[in-house]
Amino acid sequence: MPHHALQTDWLRCFVAVVDAGSLSSAAAEVHRSQSAVSMQLKKLESALGLRLIERGSRTLELTQDGQTLLGYARRILDLHAEAQMALHDEPLTGRVRLGVPDDYAAKYLTPVLKRFAPRHSGVEIELICEQSTSLIPRVASGELDIALVSRDHARRGTLLFHEPMVWVGAAQFELWRRDPIPIAVYESTSLARRSAIHSLAQQGRRYKVVYHSSSLAGQIAAVESGLAVAALTQCSTPAHLRMLGADENLGPLEPMEVAAYRSRDSRGAKAVDSLHALLVKTLRQATFT
Repeated sequence: MPHHALQTDWLRCFVAVVDAGSLSSAAAEVHRSQSAVSMQLKKLESALGLRLIERGSRTLELTQDGQTLLGYARRILDLHAEAQMALHDEPLTGRVRLGVPDDYAAKYLTPVLKRFAPRHSGVEIELICEQSTSLIPRVASGELDIALVSRDHARRGTLLFHEPMVWVGAAQFELWRRDPIPIAVYESTSLARRSAIHSLAQQGRRYKVVYHSSSLAGQIAAVESGLAVAALTQCSTPAHLRMLGADENLGPLEPMEVAAYRSRDSRGAKAVDSLHALLVKTLRQATFT
């Protein structure tokens, strides 16, 4: 089978559909009509001889081949943009003050910074790791430029995705059988703490707070030692801890709304503009509709 060159316009439309979640939203992002985006996808699939996206009446879903191509397409487009900037654009400089809780740093922030740093080596990133309840007011006051947080109020920031919350315990300690159940929680203003206590109250389960700390490492240590069970974000839960649920008579927890907050003072700062745009583009949950 002959191999056809993959045009960057085809790849750009393909990635835009994945990131935006629909043909119509992708069309606005790449400044083309919806029919033109659809045609670009068809040309890409024809060149490869592969189906990349399954189209239903109301949904779009990546095929296995589409999943494989997506990583390569991002790398090609990143390298293309990097080459253009090196030849034609003035390099970005400046400093971005970026906040993120420990929960989200490794899984969600790392891939963003891996894409940003090689393209903008002249930008200094100051990273602050604190709980969302501490980061949000620091963005509002202008101490931070951007924060990736569990948002505390609907319609604030740019919603990216919903992060599941799970009950966890150490497999060798069946603490969930105790009455009252011992729990480890974050500080009093924590959304995770509120979610945990609300869930227990809804079930009518008695509980006792035996450990509280703003540190994720401290929460995990309390669980590992058999001191308590805890409510953690799923992305931060170590594989060796046991996820608990209905079988342990523990009810569901409300997921966290993860959003990007940005300070008003940073508007127009090119380095902040670039990182914020990449953060949103990379992490916004694809909901194919």
